Amino acid sequence: MRKLVLFAHMSLDGFAGDINGGLDFLSYNDELQQFAEELVKTVGAPVYGKNTYHLMEGYWPTVLNNPNASRHALQHARWVQDIPKIVFSTTLTSAYWNNTTLIKSNVEEEVNKLKQQPGKDLVIFGSPGLAKSLMNLGLIDEYKLSLHPVILGKGISLFDSNTQMSKLKLQESKTLGSGVVTLHYTNR
Repeated sequence: MRKLVLFAHMSLDGFAGDINGGLDFLSYNDELQQFAEELVKTVGAPVYGKNTYHLMEGYWPTVLNNPNASRHALQHARWVQDIPKIVFSTTLTSAYWNNTTLIKSNVEEEVNKLKQQPGKDLVIFGSPGLAKSLMNLGLIDEYKLSLHPVILGKGISLFDSNTQMSKLKLQESKTLGSGVVTLHYTNR
């Protein structure tokens, strides 16, 4: 059975993006890139909310035609172009990006169907609004977080006062040279 995993970068005070959804606060370096690459190896389908889907759909296909793109960026662009993708949205009418499935309703039922399919895990990339909804439905099986040594003060929260209590078990943690701490939790 596949798992639904949340992969998110966050500030020390729990924000997954600055007030505009930006990620300029990330301490992104080779170590963090390696952490992300290891996670990508476990992905059977990236899962996005509407906003993250639009960001990814608008960016990665352009990399494929960019003669100045790095080898790493091209590899990732090819991967994300070809892999089956899932977007959850009640307002999108269609999802045109190659190999994308749009789920508009019956979220709990649809996620459970996806989990029953063979293959690698379903991984939510960022998408804090979607992540909160799926947390509150008790559908997220694992959390793979990178905690960055910055306090934003305000931004887009990954957890809020509506988040349901969930007891987690730490599977692994690692402190990177940049001060980023990677955390891997499972539901108990």
